[in-house]
Amino acid sequence: MQQVNSISLVKVREATDLSQAQSDVVLSGNSTGITVPGQVLEATVQVSDQRYILFLTDDVIFEESLTIALIDVNDGVKEIVHLGNEYATGSFEDLSVTTDSITFRFIGDSLWTIKIADSPRLRFPFGSDPKGVKREAGLKKYMTISATPAPEKAR
Repeated sequence: MQQVNSISLVKVREATDLSQAQSDVVLSGNSTGITVPGQVLEATVQVSDQRYILFLTDDVIFEESLTIALIDVNDGVKEIVHLGNEYATGSFEDLSVTTDSITFRFIGDSLWTIKIADSPRLRFPFGSDPKGVKREAGLKKYMTISATPAPEKAR
């Protein structure tokens, strides 16, 4: 895995009171046809030839949340995870990428770690993620997320 600068966003829909802005993912100047929630691309990590992790925010001053999207340029959005809670704010910092994990800071003093599987894994719907992590309903996941120490401000 490695951090890359070949991905950018083009906003296709403004945020509303009830929904995030939506942006088209552009790879090396060409639209991928993939739309993700968010309008500010904080960082991109290339996981494999066709898969990328995008770290996205909405530029909301007092209630910023982080959207983490796993995309496959040939197969679209594979998974989206939201990090944050109402009235909690954070700034995306200290991104570090190794061969098998991504670490960063976002809320409080927690060091967040993401590991990405090649194929979907079974997900237990309750209690398997740290506080502040929100996922779509379902029983599969590609991204495993942990935080050290456990986030207290994300409640």
